[in-house]
Amino acid sequence: MTMTRPALALFAALAFAEEYTPGPDSRRQPGVPKGTVTKHEWTSKIFPGSARDYWIYAPAQYRKGKPAATMVFLDGGGFVNEAGAFKATVVMDNLIHKGEIPVMIGVFINPGAVAADGAGQARFTRSYEYDTIGPRFPDFLVKEILPEVAKSYDLSPDPNDRGISGSSSGGNGSFNAAWQRPDAFRRVLSFIGGFTNLRGDHTYPSLVRKMETKPLRVYLQDGTGDVNVHSNQELALAMRDTGYDYRLVIGTEAHNSKHGAAILPEALRWIWREHPKPIEKPMNGGRHFVTNNIAEPGKGWEVVSEGHASVEGLAADAAGNVYFGDPSAHRIHKAGADGRVSVFAEKTDGARPAAFDKSGRLHAVQPARHRLVAYDAAGKLSVTATGIDARDLAVTAGGAIYATDPAAHRLWWIGPGGAKRVVFEGIDSPVTPRLTPDHSFLTVTDSVERWVWNFQVRADGSLSNGVPFHRLENPDAVGSGTLRSGAAGIAMDIDGFLYVASKVGIQISDPPGRSPGILNNPDRVDPRDVVFGGADRQTLYVSSGGKLYRRAIRKRGATPWEVLTPPKPRL
Repeated sequence: MTMTRPALALFAALAFAEEYTPGPDSRRQPGVPKGTVTKHEWTSKIFPGSARDYWIYAPAQYRKGKPAATMVFLDGGGFVNEAGAFKATVVMDNLIHKGEIPVMIGVFINPGAVAADGAGQARFTRSYEYDTIGPRFPDFLVKEILPEVAKSYDLSPDPNDRGISGSSSGGNGSFNAAWQRPDAFRRVLSFIGGFTNLRGDHTYPSLVRKMETKPLRVYLQDGTGDVNVHSNQELALAMRDTGYDYRLVIGTEAHNSKHGAAILPEALRWIWREHPKPIEKPMNGGRHFVTNNIAEPGKGWEVVSEGHASVEGLAADAAGNVYFGDPSAHRIHKAGADGRVSVFAEKTDGARPAAFDKSGRLHAVQPARHRLVAYDAAGKLSVTATGIDARDLAVTAGGAIYATDPAAHRLWWIGPGGAKRVVFEGIDSPVTPRLTPDHSFLTVTDSVERWVWNFQVRADGSLSNGVPFHRLENPDAVGSGTLRSGAAGIAMDIDGFLYVASKVGIQISDPPGRSPGILNNPDRVDPRDVVFGGADRQTLYVSSGGKLYRRAIRKRGATPWEVLTPPKPRL
């Protein structure tokens, strides 16, 4: 018999295929106490109208009043079924009994469906929940399901005590939940996850390399017979290059549960090993831009000031003190380089600080009064321009001003003598203008699009050759409620790199317009403004909600009043 090449390949694959048989940890053992499983129903508000079943497993060792760890399983009906492939509750009974995993509550949750009126087909939300990049699904777990479970069982709130697992799209959903909410989940177990472009999950390898690292431990499983295997290998390579605690186990099976079910005990032992030792975020990734070039080891975000209705507008003076506005309180505060916060100006008519000039004046915008103003060192106010609904401004070394007018989609130029003119129209929602260190180009964020514009600055103040130049990562629509980038404030370092406050994080863009890294946002509120401050200008300040944050980084910020020639970038 003569075999074709495809037939030979199939024969070879079958000849070397492994047999996967669950071991003793997946079977009931004498003397091992059996936990309890109860079934429940839930109708979600975060996924409107979607109803689902879920099950709660409590081991025999659980004791009321002693917070337990939590393990969430997506597609929970398959995992909780003792007659099914995974037999997760049997495995958990055996491993908890032997002390190989901590005492934990298991939450086995099915994907939802929205029933049609009458006899119509339901809307099934599994892919919408599991395959989407964004905070909506993890928020559903954290805000709806876990609080409901906590009414009956004492759950540890420590994210180090929480793991999440799933198979196929459930593996995607598990990774997404921990990636979006490392404050809620830090241990991930994914079986035959399909990190392909179903709803954008194919971007995870890129995001792992770009975004500041997170405290996660990840176990990935797949098989050579699965079309998704390469996406798992690509994600694993990204995690290797960025220093994550991960494991990739590749078998010979296709897109099924044979291999995963056989290694479930091993996988659970691995993700829970050394518990309760905390999982730390990696800081030794050999190819991670933020780790190697930006983040100061051991230094994260810290709160400088809080309790404000909002913090909008940031500017740093020559000494590195940072000024910020609380527009609804009509007040401008000063955060000293020593960390002390004081009031700089009262009755500010909602002013937002924007930049200092070379004479030491603080320039600000007053949207409610349609004007630009400046404060001297004593807090005395002067008006620099009227009739402009500005969001932010930039000051040139020669004293001219560029201002954004989002409502009219305009950029304004105001000369040192007060003359003004529109220098560009057409950006959807221009927010923040900033000059490059040599003042040769003007960059402008657009809160709608994913692009930061770049304009050539002419001697007469006009702008030319403007293009949407710097590319940012956009949030997924799910969870954010919009595809708007949310790009707002910009800070610039002396090498010409941009630091852009956005929904995704503080996005770093190099002079040629590429985005090699993203700093994590300090909290879950979209950041508004960003500036370099501190005596050495190596402290990055960010406003978010009613708080001002700061963190030390390795780069030094540029100032509006200095003209510096940055080094030629790598192209």
